[in-house]
Amino acid sequence: VQAAINAARSQLPSYLPGNPWYRKVNPAEAPILIMSMTSDSVTLPDIYDQANSILSQKLAQVSGVGQVYVGGGANPAVRAELDPNLLNHTGVGLDAVRTALAAANANRPKGELANGVNAWTIHNNDQILHADDYRPLIVAYNKSNGAPVRLGDVGRVEDSVEDAHIYGLSNGKRAVILVIFRQPGANIIQTVDNVLNLLPQLQASISPAIKLAVVSDRTTTVRASLHDIEITLLISVALVILVVFVFLRTVRATIIPSIAVPLSLIGTFGVMYLLGYTLDNLSLMALAISTGFVVDDAIVVLENITRYLEQGMRPAEAAFRGAREIGFTVLSMSTSLVAVFIPILLMGGIVGRLFREFAVTLSIAIAVSLAVSLTTTPTMCAQLLKPLNQEKHGWAYNVSEKMFDGILRFYRTSLGWVLRHQFGVLLITIATACLSVYLFQEAPKGFFPQQDTGRIGGAVQAAQDISFDAMSRKMRRYVDIGMSDPNVSNMIGFCGGTTAMNQGRMFITLKPLGERKLSADQVIGELSKKFAEVPGATLYMQTQQDLQIGGRLSQAQYQYTLQGEDLNELNTWAPLLLQKMRALHELQQVNTDQQDKGLAANVIIDRDTASRLGVAAADIDSVLYDAFGQRQVSTIYEPLNQYHVVMEVAPEFQQTPETLQSVYVHSSNGNMVPL
Repeated sequence: VQAAINAARSQLPSYLPGNPWYRKVNPAEAPILIMSMTSDSVTLPDIYDQANSILSQKLAQVSGVGQVYVGGGANPAVRAELDPNLLNHTGVGLDAVRTALAAANANRPKGELANGVNAWTIHNNDQILHADDYRPLIVAYNKSNGAPVRLGDVGRVEDSVEDAHIYGLSNGKRAVILVIFRQPGANIIQTVDNVLNLLPQLQASISPAIKLAVVSDRTTTVRASLHDIEITLLISVALVILVVFVFLRTVRATIIPSIAVPLSLIGTFGVMYLLGYTLDNLSLMALAISTGFVVDDAIVVLENITRYLEQGMRPAEAAFRGAREIGFTVLSMSTSLVAVFIPILLMGGIVGRLFREFAVTLSIAIAVSLAVSLTTTPTMCAQLLKPLNQEKHGWAYNVSEKMFDGILRFYRTSLGWVLRHQFGVLLITIATACLSVYLFQEAPKGFFPQQDTGRIGGAVQAAQDISFDAMSRKMRRYVDIGMSDPNVSNMIGFCGGTTAMNQGRMFITLKPLGERKLSADQVIGELSKKFAEVPGATLYMQTQQDLQIGGRLSQAQYQYTLQGEDLNELNTWAPLLLQKMRALHELQQVNTDQQDKGLAANVIIDRDTASRLGVAAADIDSVLYDAFGQRQVSTIYEPLNQYHVVMEVAPEFQQTPETLQSVYVHSSNGNMVPL
């Protein structure tokens, strides 16, 4: 990929602000961690500079981190905002200003001086760092009187940002946002722990006036679910041991399966380690389920050995004979259990990728329990069990014995009744099977159940002809409304930068479940009603899931892609499909990413007139870029980073297409030609 990018670089414009780059992340995956940087005294450009130059570099080195996106601001820069009327009055073209600014900075070697004793490295002031130093810069000389025209005479020069069309908010306060994604396959908890452990060092490496805070942590629900499944696993083991004790009613006999269960799980851990598996939700769920399976083999072996003890054999002899006799039975039992999971092992697609680890872990646990039941269990029986005439039982054993005798009599009676009415039982069995098929058809179906992770992702979509200032005001309004909701803990919003001008992103973190009465989907419903009062824009929200499916982020839970070879046909049919889908009452928040309704100002070049006046099409393109493109015309080299001088006409001359009439082009014969 990098070789292809390097090969294509020569075909790209030389004035490209940055080189193309690529990243290794899942485009559909939500960020694992979002941090905000705010300050009451440090300016936003300086905060972004420290985030981009220091923090993002350190975070990118953390094991498991795939990408660090810095949003909500831009690097510091010197902005020259020119007045085209003053330029025309003094006879100075935009190209002359651009050339003067480009020549104002240099970063070339100077050499050194030396004699027989000393050496001097040569330095000079070839770098201009601040706006105050640019204002007196001579950009041209007035043709009428020869007086120098300085940069401050034809416009404003300010210390500002490279890109003025970026806006970020954290809980209603202007902020720089650090959005962290993990590498594919990286352990999410380990990666977040690595970042959190680095936080004190990160805070110490930036200005103490900047507050670095974690506003969204994706691992919260992951950790909670893992903790729950760990508790479930412990409860499962305890219940299995308790049930065994209730039915065997001897401590000695209960110890044997009680040791076999954890021993089988420990052996499973070893095989999982060799296979590269982790203790995640699926593998732990398999272990919790396996506790009921792994105890079966031990109980079967124990029961057969106990049968020979009841016949008067010594424990060692009973253990050898009982284990040898029941070995094939235990093997067939375990094999039949593993066979159940073969279809899961052979499943393809996303479901197969997910549940293969579950099936393999469960099969491993059964296989390990088979080995334990044929080796460790007979050994423990030989050492721990006693002949029946040496066992002493208390009143609890005698009472429970009568209860079990009653259960046995009931079972014998019911079994006899079933055998006498075989045809009726067969009809009941067939009816039960048919009922199961009916219930399967009627039961609601879905791919994955909807989670309440406490995190809501939002996408703002406004009118396609909206300006950046109007979009910024709408983002501010959305954040203010969201932060007033009692269920919301943190809210991040940003727009501009690499996204379309009429789009923005929102990340909402809800309070813990114990502190709110509504689920995440219910909160979305309540917020949607409040956000509806913002005119000219729509905020599409969805609960972020631990498992994200899809090729890219979308503005809804499901996405449908329409493709075609003819762009005109695609532009015709896509709105029709959107209209039909919006008419379906089963769907809500139906939207599209088709962006073809924005306004455009077309400049039609009269090539005959342009040729007669000595103006080339490239000159017109260059002047338009100088005036309206936030053009980076010069580079300031600092030890930590590189910064730019940005040139454009003042914002008041960028508000309507009529302002194009105030732009002049420098012709080849030296005259200023109105556009």
